[in-house]
Amino acid sequence: MTARRSLLADLAAEGPVLLDGGMGTLLQERGLEDGAPGELWNLERPEAVREAHHAYAEAGSRVLTTNTFGGTRPRLELHGLGDRVEEVNAAAARIAREVADEHGALVAGDLGPTGELLEPLGTMSAAQAQECFAEQLRGLVAGGIDVVLVETMSDLGEVEAAVAAAHEVAPGLPVVVTMSFDTNLRTMMGVAPAAAVAAAARLGVDAVGANCGRGPGEMEQIAAELVAARSEGLLVAAQSNAGLPQLVGDRFEYDASPDDLARHAAALRDLGVDLVGGCCGSTPAHLAVMSRALA
Repeated sequence: MTARRSLLADLAAEGPVLLDGGMGTLLQERGLEDGAPGELWNLERPEAVREAHHAYAEAGSRVLTTNTFGGTRPRLELHGLGDRVEEVNAAAARIAREVADEHGALVAGDLGPTGELLEPLGTMSAAQAQECFAEQLRGLVAGGIDVVLVETMSDLGEVEAAVAAAHEVAPGLPVVVTMSFDTNLRTMMGVAPAAAVAAAARLGVDAVGANCGRGPGEMEQIAAELVAARSEGLLVAAQSNAGLPQLVGDRFEYDASPDDLARHAAALRDLGVDLVGGCCGSTPAHLAVMSRALA
């Protein structure tokens, strides 16, 4: 086990590790237009991204996630950025690295779904998906990440492609995989939490978990299933949305308060979850009280 790989496990051995919260919704609050690529801010408004990372680090987050959720070529091509994949990802990693070094935190390189369906349901092959993630990872590794975070997945085939890319491009780094489960406690492709755990163990990742979803209550149900199914040495992660979005005036606000997520963090700790954070709608204010609850 490498020093960096053991560092993640060592952190978790001390108690639940606080991840960070939502990035896209936070940047929208700071002026990112709806539908615009937040990844472009890594190049055009790096100070705004840096400030978001600072706010999470100051709230107590021990792992900062790069602003690269939509950083694969298919996602960036939608915005005319397909030829800048490595540049965008390297810039994001450097910004997060700078902040993490100030606070003694780790940097997780964020790989979100490509947005394409894999064969036989779609036209993208497993090899093409792996190359999309490998291209993204080359930029993230150049920028100095410590951990690979494969998040918001619904298809185990896409998970396998992303993990294969991580083992190819960043063989010394720990890999965390989270899937997004809906009200049926299944992903869009029908994957149950126990099946996600089994696949993660087979692929040799360091942590498996859930993110996004409908809010803290369902996340606790999912986390309980993940913990019950995990094998020895496999960490469990959970990052819930801050409830559900509600239209307030002309904007959406999420309905879980910081205190709601503080209670949620304590519940996850009691279930045995190792990596705890937030997803859409969660802010540094949420993470600060979650940090206190875990302490």
